[in-house]
Amino acid sequence: MDNLTLEQYYEGYLRMLRIRKFEMRAEENHSKGEIPGALHTSLGQEAEVVGACMALEDDDYMVGNHRSHGHPIGKNADMKPLMAELYARKTGICGGKGGSMHLSDFSIGSLGETSIVGSGLPVAVGAALGSNMLNEGKVTLCFFGDGASNEGAFHEALNLAAIWNLPVVFLCENNGWAVSMPASKAVSVENIADRAVAYSMRSELVTDGQDFESVYMATKRAVDAARAGEGPTLVEVKTYRFAEHAVNMGRMLVDRGEELEGWLKRDPVEILRTKIAEMVGNETRLEEIEDQVEKEIEDALEFAKQSDYPDVADAFDDVYSERVSDFYGLS
Repeated sequence: MDNLTLEQYYEGYLRMLRIRKFEMRAEENHSKGEIPGALHTSLGQEAEVVGACMALEDDDYMVGNHRSHGHPIGKNADMKPLMAELYARKTGICGGKGGSMHLSDFSIGSLGETSIVGSGLPVAVGAALGSNMLNEGKVTLCFFGDGASNEGAFHEALNLAAIWNLPVVFLCENNGWAVSMPASKAVSVENIADRAVAYSMRSELVTDGQDFESVYMATKRAVDAARAGEGPTLVEVKTYRFAEHAVNMGRMLVDRGEELEGWLKRDPVEILRTKIAEMVGNETRLEEIEDQVEKEIEDALEFAKQSDYPDVADAFDDVYSERVSDFYGLS
């Protein structure tokens, strides 16, 4: 497999920085009361999100999880409707009714995220099965966390994918914690990737999930194998979330002390930026990307705040095959 090109490094930095800036502003504005509902960020996990998504083709499928903003951004989604969705506005990607944990963007193959831990795994299997039945040649990438690897849905999904030899890549974002429970106390194996053997499935283990290239290469091998008809792969990426499980968790906070300090020194955004600067010998293009992302975030916020809220009648859309709001006199 060829190494990444310089343009791919730049693109990786662009998408990672978008995630970082998008979520930092979302976190800040959520704390101000501007964004309703729960908010889970993937700060610190940008390299594994983008590295994995960039291993896909544009029309491949992707299934995320409750820590959901990074996944569609990693697959190059437009940030305006994503931000509008967080603000519960009508122009949101789900019409303002999904919120932070329920983002779907079919235009880039993002089949959606939900707040139910592990629920995306069987959805990914269904997407991969459908792709096979329709001879689409698409691969499905499914993100899930270390906590989800203990769910029954995980084992059922991997078993079916292996039996049917489906083109799906299961990517475990092992950030070491499930809410306040450390993975070391909740997972029976040292590496979640070791569980692949139970399903006669190949596996990939990325021990440094803060390195964009390592994640890309491992995921690309899995994607290529799936597209070649060689079936599913379980990929585990060791990474870390810098923030708490969710913004404003209050009494659920966990003192991660020196552990967090150590991981903060392995900031994936800074690691990639430094690598590119050393490769090219200057920071001009990097600074242009940073200015671009700042403008994109401001534009996304302006778009969200200037958008209208959904109408009462909109609550009845996407529930039944025919709109029933007229029956209740809400149109």
